[in-house]
This record gives sequence, structure tokens and C-alpha cells, in this order.
Amino acid sequence: MPPSVVVALPDAEATRELGRALAGVLRAGDLLVLTGDLGAGKTTLTQGLGEGLGVRGPVTSPTFVISRVHPSLVGGPALVHVDAYRLGGAVELDDLDLDADLDASVVVVEWGQGVAEVLSADRLELVLRVVGPGEEREAVLSATGIRWAGASVHDQLDAVAARVAGSGATAADD
Repeated sequence: MPPSVVVALPDAEATRELGRALAGVLRAGDLLVLTGDLGAGKTTLTQGLGEGLGVRGPVTSPTFVISRVHPSLVGGPALVHVDAYRLGGAVELDDLDLDADLDASVVVVEWGQGVAEVLSADRLELVLRVVGPGEEREAVLSATGIRWAGASVHDQLDAVAARVAGSGATAADD
């Protein structure tokens, strides 16, 4: 199992900040698979990611349209935001032809665990968990594949965690 970075998220703004911080690490061709309970902050995190990438918004949940493309306003990669909740599996995800977008965009798949892994062997997987009352959450970020194999990448992910949660960010092996 790859090492994970655990980030405490005391409120929705910290969740958005995690997205903004991840934007500094992600590049065109990257896949981010988001998992978590209903209301755990997947869209909130993606809103922060969109802000950090400088894409056209607003970034809202694509639950009913399944997929939205947010072009860059600053010459960077577009954000492709997918909600796989209503999809029947990897075959229906493949029908969206995300392969065409993957090379030139940052692709985020909410509810993607067990479905989106077929898109790329190189991906970040982020699990959001409710850990307390109100908006208190925890994010567990794991990197998979050659793209994320270097020690400097893990240092970058640790820096993302530190930026968001200060002393609440810890690296752990899961």
C-alpha cells in the first residue's frame, strides 16, 4: 500500500484550501479519484481545486449532467469534473470518453473508487471522512503509479498537508 498523507479539515474553508493547495501539485494528465460519504466535501474540495487551477466556474456538483469541463482562464489545464455516483460501473465511465480529456486536463472523479482506476495507473486517491460534529473532516491522500513514485512528490504532498492543516497534518503508512 502506498504511503498516505492525512489532513485534518476543521471546516469547509480548510477543505477548499486543500483543493487550492493540490492545484499547485497537479498538472495536465493527472487523475484525482475522490471518495467519501454523501456530504463529506468532495465538491467543496473540487471548488478549491478549480480556484487554484484558475478555471472558469462556478464549479458545482455534476450529479445530473455526470461531467463538466471547466476551461482554464490562465493558460493551464482544464478541469474535468465527473460524478460517477449514478454510473453503473467502469463501462459507463468509459462511455464518457474521458481518455480524450485526460492528457490535457486535470480529471476529478467523485465517487470514483472502484470505477475510475481504469482511467490511469497514475492517480491520486483522496478519501474524505466525517470525523466530528459540524463540518469537521479528515482527508486521506494516497498516490499510485510512476508519476507519483518520487520522494519529491511525497514531499510536495506533505507540504500540501502542512499548508492546509498546520500541525494537524501527518504522514502515515496505511
